[in-house]
Amino acid sequence: MINQQATGNYADKYRIPEGKSVSLKERPTDEDDKPVKKDDGDRLLQSDILQLTELQEKLYANGRYSVLIIIQAMDAGGKDSVVKHVMSGLNPQGVNVTSFKTPTHQELAHDYLWRHYIALPGRGMVGIFNRSHYENVLVTRVHPEYILNENIPGISSVENIDKSFWEKRFKQINHFERTLTENGTIILKFHLHVSKKEQKKRFLERIDDPAKNWKFSSGDLKERALWKDYRKAYEDMLENTSTDISPWFTVPADDKWFTRLVIANIIVNELSKLDLRYPVLSTAQRTDLAKAKTDLLGEE
Repeated sequence: MINQQATGNYADKYRIPEGKSVSLKERPTDEDDKPVKKDDGDRLLQSDILQLTELQEKLYANGRYSVLIIIQAMDAGGKDSVVKHVMSGLNPQGVNVTSFKTPTHQELAHDYLWRHYIALPGRGMVGIFNRSHYENVLVTRVHPEYILNENIPGISSVENIDKSFWEKRFKQINHFERTLTENGTIILKFHLHVSKKEQKKRFLERIDDPAKNWKFSSGDLKERALWKDYRKAYEDMLENTSTDISPWFTVPADDKWFTRLVIANIIVNELSKLDLRYPVLSTAQRTDLAKAKTDLLGEE
């Protein structure tokens, strides 16, 4: 029997509280005692996808809010899997998925938030950032030399990139997201917390499976060697940018079916708080509908 109640507290369980220190070593990459088995979890996921479909339709019809879903993870953390499976019920006309790669020359000619700003969803729309503006405090934190490509005044060498630089960047991101939320964008941020052991397993699968070879790059191993540096960068990011209005959820990512279930459940529960409704027609609009119906039925 599916324990519906047991799956209702994922948001509280995996949310990163604002202002709290974060140790990813103490947070699970898998749950040994899952509240449901895989078969029941798959059925719950399909139920959540149906609810998400209805919520998206109301979101579009309402035209007041937009939704931004941000997904961050180590390489092979399962980002594409979440987009493919959890978002499968969304109407493609109302959703846009953006995967941010290495900045282009045009993007580097602007501030680092510019390319993310122009990809934001409009009212009634859902936007998904597969990697996001947070790469600017993750990859660049581990490789500060990349910052030099941004040609920022006062930053002429890596030595100029100190603790205050990152503190300022965290504040800029928080201000950016506060502006969005105050203007109707609901932001849900998911950190897929995968273990180094599971990453190794997925890398080997990509190497052994010809259909997945394209997903693997020798550069992935170079980044894997910097695991501890990335973990520290993630911890600082989560500590400094998870807020009450724009929270991070660190979700166990070693077992993909469970990751999908948790994320779908959180999205549905958080969007349900908006109490979205279809627009209520005025008396004049209802009169017009009745007349249109009469005209249609009267056609020969």
